[in-house]
Amino acid sequence: MKLSKYLTASALALTVGFAAHAADVPEGTSLADDQTYTFWLLDAIKSMDPQINTDVEGSDVLRNLFEGLYNEDGNGELVPGVALDHTVSDDGMTYTFNLRDDAQWSNGEPVTANDFVYSWRRLANPATASEYAWYMELMQVENAAAVIAGDMPPEELGVRAVDDTTFEVTITTPLPYFPQMLVHASTFPVLESVVEENGDDWTDAGTLVGNGAYTLTEHTLGERVVMEKNDTYWDADNTVMETLTALTINDINQGLTRYLAGELDRVDIPAGQYPRLAEQYPDQAVSTPYNCSYIYMLNVGEKGPEALKDPNVRKALAYGIDRDIIVERILQGGQRPSYNWTHWAIADFERPELEWADQMDQAARMEAARELLAEAGYGPDNPLDLTLQYNTSEDHKKIAIAASQMLKPLGVNITLDNYEWKVHTDRMQAQDFDMARYAWCGDYNEASTYLDLFTSYSGHNNGEFFNDEYDQVMRDSKTAEDPQPLYQQAEEILAEEMPIIPIYHYANVDMIAADIEGLPENNVNNTWYGRNLYRVAE
Repeated sequence: MKLSKYLTASALALTVGFAAHAADVPEGTSLADDQTYTFWLLDAIKSMDPQINTDVEGSDVLRNLFEGLYNEDGNGELVPGVALDHTVSDDGMTYTFNLRDDAQWSNGEPVTANDFVYSWRRLANPATASEYAWYMELMQVENAAAVIAGDMPPEELGVRAVDDTTFEVTITTPLPYFPQMLVHASTFPVLESVVEENGDDWTDAGTLVGNGAYTLTEHTLGERVVMEKNDTYWDADNTVMETLTALTINDINQGLTRYLAGELDRVDIPAGQYPRLAEQYPDQAVSTPYNCSYIYMLNVGEKGPEALKDPNVRKALAYGIDRDIIVERILQGGQRPSYNWTHWAIADFERPELEWADQMDQAARMEAARELLAEAGYGPDNPLDLTLQYNTSEDHKKIAIAASQMLKPLGVNITLDNYEWKVHTDRMQAQDFDMARYAWCGDYNEASTYLDLFTSYSGHNNGEFFNDEYDQVMRDSKTAEDPQPLYQQAEEILAEEMPIIPIYHYANVDMIAADIEGLPENNVNNTWYGRNLYRVAE
């Protein structure tokens, strides 16, 4: 949803409201007796804490256990969550959210504005050590940078409870997409009394208190998550699906086997199998654009290999990988080859013209790669040795093997290292890698969700690419009337410095049981809610 129309050139305070949204069961639909939904997870969820979680799969679970100010519908449009609507001051820098008075925690206590104040302060508080603390800064919340740095107490963050049902946020510059940012799990409220009483154990099944449409009844790490309908949820009467179960299955091919055996209602389609499955199961195999980009992140910081401190070496590695082969021969699911960071389907974004993408074919890129490596002193007679790590997945393995084979003729020897998800991400956060498989799924449908990641103040810049010009461009974008040219400039800097190797832009390639309805079909973020789902009778 493009919300700039509500804010651009406004001289008056605006009230912005959204249509309500719940499970929309067409009249005359026969519902199945079994209202359960079982979906696939590749990896164990590292945390059930909204302010600690960093994973897409974790967010899928948290979105059902908690609810923020706004939600998204199947088209990516904002719909009410705890907030019914909001007003915006005439300078675009004060948001006042009107909260529903019937929102409750799963223990029956009311959800209030103070819950949001506590949770947002908790996110920014250095003591929480959240990787998503920077999100408060990206939202331009007043004093966020100083609070995160420890220079101001959390109480100075620009949020306050006017009363129990009025939450006020002050930001430092108008952001047309600010409301879109509020669907992110890090902004969800948590109940202070439960967090403070139970410490790190507050997220355990049976202890966790949420305000979402479901409660956590079981969490066996690396095996399953079970969520049951929450009768205290404000829209429980319109929630049809009774139980959500997530099964962790590290082998994507085994996941497909178990789907075909009827054990799962949704699973990712393994690389290369979409054409066959779409022909065999046309009512179950789907492919739609998905707001995620797949890259190899390069460690250009102090702990990284000396060779990767040279931009020309980094360019050579990027030039040497044939994305068309990866997309057309390995993946075959509607993904697109990428030569930049921001996903092609992001609203209003247009990739700038890039020489290596638009003026070279793969043969020319390979020749340029040889020349760049030779200038740096590398080639078949003096090979460059690097390690590429990836998290457990047959698809990641196939892509990594292909990439290593593509780089071999250039005199680049790649050693492949495979780690389970937690170890993989811990190593990246500690800069303990040369090259690492990485994917970023946008937190909202606007280019800054990608481009802010490579600023020096980002919480996810694990390759430690620090560039003053890039930082300034992204700072300037926050106050620009039209940020799009600055976004293009940021992409041009990335193409020149090449701290990442772009591989492909995602598509959402799934098998979905034919009797499951209510999943989003036109939402590039693939933001789904169990309360919108229902199973029809066969």
